[in-house]
Amino acid sequence: MEKIKILVVDDEQRVRDEISEFLIQNKYKVYKAGLPSAAFELLKKNEIDIVILDIKLPEMDGLSVLPRIKKDYPDIEVIMISGHGDMSSVIEAMREGAADFFPKPFRLMDINLAIQRTARYLNLSHKYKALEKNFSLISEEIQKQVGHNLIGKSDAMQNVISMMAKVANVDNTTVLITGDSGTGKELVARGIHYMSMRKKQFFHSVNCSAVPETLFESEFFGHKKGAFTGAVESKAGWFEIANNGSLFLDEIGDMPLSQQAKLLRVLEERSVSRVGSHDKINVDVRVIAASNQALEKMSYEKKFRLDLYHRISTFVIHLPPLRERKEDIPLIFKHFVDLYSERLGKKIKTIEPEITKELVRYSFPGNIRELRNMVERAIIISENGILKLSDFQIGRRDGENIIEEQQGVQMVWDLEDAEKRLIKKALEKSNNNKSKAAELLKISWQSLDRRLKKFDL
Repeated sequence: MEKIKILVVDDEQRVRDEISEFLIQNKYKVYKAGLPSAAFELLKKNEIDIVILDIKLPEMDGLSVLPRIKKDYPDIEVIMISGHGDMSSVIEAMREGAADFFPKPFRLMDINLAIQRTARYLNLSHKYKALEKNFSLISEEIQKQVGHNLIGKSDAMQNVISMMAKVANVDNTTVLITGDSGTGKELVARGIHYMSMRKKQFFHSVNCSAVPETLFESEFFGHKKGAFTGAVESKAGWFEIANNGSLFLDEIGDMPLSQQAKLLRVLEERSVSRVGSHDKINVDVRVIAASNQALEKMSYEKKFRLDLYHRISTFVIHLPPLRERKEDIPLIFKHFVDLYSERLGKKIKTIEPEITKELVRYSFPGNIRELRNMVERAIIISENGILKLSDFQIGRRDGENIIEEQQGVQMVWDLEDAEKRLIKKALEKSNNNKSKAAELLKISWQSLDRRLKKFDL
């Protein structure tokens, strides 16, 4: 915390100077005033933390100055001093919000101790306000981001909104969010968190497909110093970090089977043990999981633990793909146009009506993420505040394929077929080394393995 600023208000110059000199020696920044009017002027011009205020003053007494300070500057703490320390004055001063009261003569050391006590409170208060402001900003940003996923008049989205509101009010219920990639599962998870009683606590997001199996326990449960080579210091795991808040487990279907039993145990026992330690650490965490895979089907195929599936699917929210709620596309499109025109500093005055028609006809395999990127790119290349259809790259539409002519050869594009062929190319290029193929494709090894099983490669 920066140097504490103290205003000393006393009509006796000797007392003012004596207190001020002592405070300056103790590294405080000090202001002095002999009259209440002078004190109010200093308060207007400077950010004061603490006022040392005498009760007996000309113009108006300190007991009248105190409530005015607390009204106009509620964050300032006031320490009262008086040569007439009768109990009624003490009681009145405390009732009006004084932090402490000292009858004259007093020891300067006692004043310093009172300042230190008050400073600790101020420090905590400033931290709390900063934290509260940070959470407020986060909440506003989340609302902006979640907004485009929750915008919509379709019955499907109205149902999602209703389900989010209901489960947010039930504190410990585990939630499973299902839906295709790009539908906004993490943002819905954040929405649940910020609508719940845990909103002022930490929200931590983990991509399960990106966690190496060898680091699973250390990352999730933490480790003790010296537990393994490289553990130079003790570390808290994600369950500890998210304690009292929410832990979002994205792509939980990619979690190795060997680790799923350990996760299930923690969910049941609500406690963790760091690697290298037998001590139990109790954790109060709401777990929100998400997957674009059919976990129930995977569990019957022995690819996902059935008991874990039942544990995390207490409350399921399914996010429909954008192609199944086409009536929402114009609203979401408008949201992104407003968002990115402001962010990019490019005011859009005119939007060609053909754009919306083409967007509604498009199948959006990448869902909302694809629409967002499409709008951002279009605004970047737009000119003169006009958004044209030619600014957009709109591919395959529902019920049809785009057919391109390249050197006289017809090419029919299919998203899954293109993905399958790209994976085959990567495997050929890497001599069937999955790790290298995953690097070429810029995806995780687990994501590649999942696609290999999906396409039966």
